[in-house]
Amino acid sequence: MTNPPSNVPDFHSDPRGPDETVAETFRGCGSFRDPSGFLFQRDGILYRQVNTCYAEHFDALIDSGLYRKLIDKNLMVAHEVVPIEPAGPGAHCIIKPRRIGFISYPYEWSFSQYRDAALLTLRVQQLALEHGMVLKDASAYNVQFENGRPIFIDTLSFERYVEGEPWIAYGQFVQHFLGPLALMSRRDVRLSSLMRTHIGGLPLDMTAELLPHRTMLHFGLLMHVHLLARSQRRHADDAGAEGKAVAARKVSKHALLAIVQSLQNTVKSLRWTPAASEWGDYYDATNYSDAAMKHKHELVATFIDQLGTLPGLVWDLGANTGSFSRIASQRGCNTIAFDLDPAAVEKNYLHIKKQKEQNLLPLVMDLTNPSPGIGWRNCERDSLLSRGPADLVLALALVHHLAIGNNVPLGDLAAFFADCGPHLIVEYVPKSDSQVKRLLATRRDIFPHYTQDGFEAAFALHFEVLQRQPIAESQRVLYLMKKR
Repeated sequence: MTNPPSNVPDFHSDPRGPDETVAETFRGCGSFRDPSGFLFQRDGILYRQVNTCYAEHFDALIDSGLYRKLIDKNLMVAHEVVPIEPAGPGAHCIIKPRRIGFISYPYEWSFSQYRDAALLTLRVQQLALEHGMVLKDASAYNVQFENGRPIFIDTLSFERYVEGEPWIAYGQFVQHFLGPLALMSRRDVRLSSLMRTHIGGLPLDMTAELLPHRTMLHFGLLMHVHLLARSQRRHADDAGAEGKAVAARKVSKHALLAIVQSLQNTVKSLRWTPAASEWGDYYDATNYSDAAMKHKHELVATFIDQLGTLPGLVWDLGANTGSFSRIASQRGCNTIAFDLDPAAVEKNYLHIKKQKEQNLLPLVMDLTNPSPGIGWRNCERDSLLSRGPADLVLALALVHHLAIGNNVPLGDLAAFFADCGPHLIVEYVPKSDSQVKRLLATRRDIFPHYTQDGFEAAFALHFEVLQRQPIAESQRVLYLMKKR
């Protein structure tokens, strides 16, 4: 029997591999903090136990019509109540949520993805109030992406609304959404990576200090970031008194809706546009002729088709704006397009939204420092590799950047790709190529093994070569490989 997985995926991810046949029950690390219920897997199927302490609110979610409204508008994942044995004491019911194809995290999103996730959360809160409910938390981790759209995934985030009570999740929304977006928009888009360090949301005092002073002239940022941070500092040594003051403060539903509207306006006012040069055609920077680019597209398509079984999950590593990712996604493959450049990921996401494309998710990822397992016991949020393996990995015009640009030995690259998935389409770019010459222009050539023979020898330790084809009008070679 397969050993229990050390890291059960959080939320509604789609784990693959031998763990799908596991018969035991495994509780997910990512939901242990919530007394309302928890995620668990049984026989490879993901379930969620709803505890009796949450029964009143769960039933109200259904009876109020809010659940049906959110599902009909495709704002939240659907679930079904299933008659199976609970995974722990105190169960009200067990639900089986619809699976999300790939779990991503805020520190992997482009600016517009993050902004859309914030607006979704506020829209859900707005609808909840209209149905006599309220969001009890506003975590960015409650949002995932499908087909260019954010979708809410936490069924247990709702409570009955009590007239006069303030929105308890207001501060969390600012820390998880508004603060990061303000820093991305007004300081540096790469500051979303701070969410990787501050898993509970960005501290407001830090956000306020990092923002330019001129943001105090922005009414929404002044109200929801700077003044809120000042209030927190003022009561830092008197948290009990501040808590009592907040609890005693009465806020009407009308006022809560006004707060939601103010937050919506503030989020919508935030923009990020890369420099004009970054918006250019990314592929114009290569030395491909039109014929070479066309031939490369044809080869990638042919290699995918030659696999026989269509890959369920494809990872395009170094995807740029997703030109080759779309060869897989348009065949119905769930395709994740990773790239280091936030501008490339932003452009890819906006194109997906505009064209209403399916099966493609662009994410920001530094492959030399990919997302690790973080949080309690390093398993509240999964590492990149623990969210795999993919059925097929694309590594196009990537190897030279990692091997020469970042000093990663070819053998280590091959081992990493083998960890990512069983099939690989990889491009070898020789030293005679202008792109490699550019990398070597400002550094010593300390890469004697970076040759085609050296490349093939290093990858042969992990992969069998199924196809090897030169790319027309170039010195590059494309390979289809299978993991040994």
